Amino acid sequence: MLKFLKGVVGGSGTGLKDLPYNIGDPYSSAWGSWTHYRGTSKDDGSSVSIFALSGNNAQDGHLAAGRNGVKRLRTVRHPNILSFLHSTEAETFDGSTTKVTIYIVTEPVMPLSEKIKELGLEGTQRDEYYAWGLHQIAKAVSFLNNDCKLVHSNVCLASVVVTQTLDWKLHAFDVLSEFDGNNETSTGPMLQYEWLVGSQYKPMELLKSDWMAIRKSPPWSIDSWGLGCFIYELFSGTKLGKTEELRITASIPKSLLPDYQRLLSSMPSRRLNTSKLLENSEYFQNKLVDTIRFMEILNLKDSVEKDTFFRKLPNLAEQLPREIVLKKLLPLLASALEFGSAASPALTALLKMGSWLSNEEFTVKVLPTIVKLFASNDRAIRVGLLQHIDQYGESLSAQIVDEQVYPHVATGFSDTSAFLRELTLKSMLVLAPKLSQRTISGSLLKYLSKLQVDEEPAIRTNTTILLGNIASHLNEGTRKRVLINAFTVRALRDTFSPARGAGVMALCATSSYYDITEIATRILPMIVVLTIDPDSDVRSKAFQAVEQFLQIVKQYHDKTDLGDATGAAGIGISSIPGNASLLGWAMSSLTLKGKPSEQAPLAPANSSTPLASVNSNASSVMDTASTTPVHVSSSIDLTDQPVPVSPTSTDGWGELENGIHEEHDGDKDGWDDIEPLEDPKPSPALVNIQAAQKRPVTQPVTQPKPQVSSLRPKNTVKVAKDEDDDLWGSIAAPAPKTASKSLNVKTAGTHDDDDPWAAIAAPPPTTRAKPLSAGRGRGAKPAAPRLGAQRINRTSSSGM
Repeated sequence: MLKFLKGVVGGSGTGLKDLPYNIGDPYSSAWGSWTHYRGTSKDDGSSVSIFALSGNNAQDGHLAAGRNGVKRLRTVRHPNILSFLHSTEAETFDGSTTKVTIYIVTEPVMPLSEKIKELGLEGTQRDEYYAWGLHQIAKAVSFLNNDCKLVHSNVCLASVVVTQTLDWKLHAFDVLSEFDGNNETSTGPMLQYEWLVGSQYKPMELLKSDWMAIRKSPPWSIDSWGLGCFIYELFSGTKLGKTEELRITASIPKSLLPDYQRLLSSMPSRRLNTSKLLENSEYFQNKLVDTIRFMEILNLKDSVEKDTFFRKLPNLAEQLPREIVLKKLLPLLASALEFGSAASPALTALLKMGSWLSNEEFTVKVLPTIVKLFASNDRAIRVGLLQHIDQYGESLSAQIVDEQVYPHVATGFSDTSAFLRELTLKSMLVLAPKLSQRTISGSLLKYLSKLQVDEEPAIRTNTTILLGNIASHLNEGTRKRVLINAFTVRALRDTFSPARGAGVMALCATSSYYDITEIATRILPMIVVLTIDPDSDVRSKAFQAVEQFLQIVKQYHDKTDLGDATGAAGIGISSIPGNASLLGWAMSSLTLKGKPSEQAPLAPANSSTPLASVNSNASSVMDTASTTPVHVSSSIDLTDQPVPVSPTSTDGWGELENGIHEEHDGDKDGWDDIEPLEDPKPSPALVNIQAAQKRPVTQPVTQPKPQVSSLRPKNTVKVAKDEDDDLWGSIAAPAPKTASKSLNVKTAGTHDDDDPWAAIAAPPPTTRAKPLSAGRGRGAKPAAPRLGAQRINRTSSSGM
């Protein structure tokens, strides 16, 4: 007796010792004498199906037919035929008798009758699904009859199973045999195991065992009859009891009825070939069949057909059975995108189908495809991923984002397309919280530094907004190095008014990260200048910000009076009512999803840039419930109007280049002698005496021209320079596209060349000390070359 493998049963429910699969619970139905079990792999736990057939002795005819089925299933391969994985035989001894069991392991499937009950489809969706399943079985039968010249002889509802992707597959090959009609010398039965087939499923010639008539008939005659029996059982919902029941056609769809009758013709030669059924039947022409067939031959379609199909697919998917869409169409679509055969609009359909899945299923079925697509060189695919990142970004793990997604996304920061640069920037609102500090400091902030001086004003504005939103994800040292410099040196001095407004808003939203010294010496002086900004919206924001930051200073003053100076130093805007909307405004401005048409424009209507309208919220008033769009009517606002800038002594660029000190002692060096100005003014007599005391100086010395570098804080403590210390100081802001008149022309002797804003700076303060050549002062030598002395002279001159 031929045995494929031998084994011993290891115990109930545990399978065979040599079988690398575990046998689970049985299904309620199976074809013939077989038992259909659920199973799992011992290696990876993946699901399988296990079919078992037992016989009491080695000469049992069922076992011989079963071995024939195993051999046929192993050798015949087709997408609509059950996939074979493994087989074995086992012998068990029960006293004096020996029991032989054949095991076949296949892909995981379920009996069709049980799957139909589980799905519970009705109406049009049921008819469409039945049409698709019948189409698959007809292809399997046609393959056996026309291509392989094999006769299945056993096509019925019990011989069809359903996969996890809801595909119908043919199995039960125990009776399968070659068609030998062309061999004139053949005699005797052509089907050795035809006795296993129920008489109700046999055509008349097979029922009479008329082998001569069978050999003269076409190869498909027996299986065409069986396909007719299968159609009857499928639509009637009952098992065929006797042949006469096939005449009851009330349940058969009208579009299928003519073909059904031809399949069951009493004359074998006139029965419909299943290949003709597939080609000509009107019944198979429906949305589900057409959609799946298009996906299966996608590689044969041209780009126009693909683009049209995938643009219609999201709406079409809503009309198809949900289970079939998720289990059949979704895997096909994901595979097509991964291997590049699908057009970029397919991504929209993929994400829409994915939204119907649970979080666990989405992570398993959709996310792996999305992660692979980030490595695509197709710019349209990258744009689609970035536009819809809010739909799947939260499902991405921090490790995947940091190691697999961000390296590909970051290439968009330097893309030549401004639209793609901005989409990349906006995606960081979702991705940045999942990045490691090393990636943020070593890569992301460097890209943002460049984008803050991008040629597109909308990108510069959104960069400022993004920094305000991700500030909480930066470590303390990075925040001190980056935020104030980015918001004041860059944003508040931008020629684009919404960018200046965004800088004010960002400062307010991140105020809890600044100590009282930074607020008083570095932030308030910069914001106060904007209270005379040419743009009314910027002025409004500046006045509100001044009030808010002054309230912080006042709170500090009140607490220091009570002796709680330590706690007062950390006061932030979070303690001020009415500021919860600041961060929310910034976030809403970044969640435009690449839909500029829905936003109010911020640039002229005839602007060619796609980014001209993405920042309507950037110029909205902070406390206004309904945002009023701000239109930039001409380029005059960007270039011709003077934009106030902060004094160069607080520009912060030098600090970022040389390292930020925790204590800004140098900021106080030039202002030590301001306090005496608060004392009561001396009497005129005392003033004359003090002036007379200065007259003995005999050698007037021309006062040196003040250097900008001398106004910068002195570095009293050396701090190790981090790799991103100079992010916000090494790149100059872009020059205005239209040449504007310089408002602050300095001589070559000054050291302000590293200030990128010198060309558009406001006129120097009137309190600045002037050289004697300018005709001011008495020519007396200052008491000391300290900054404090210069400030005294400057104050006295301002009073003149």
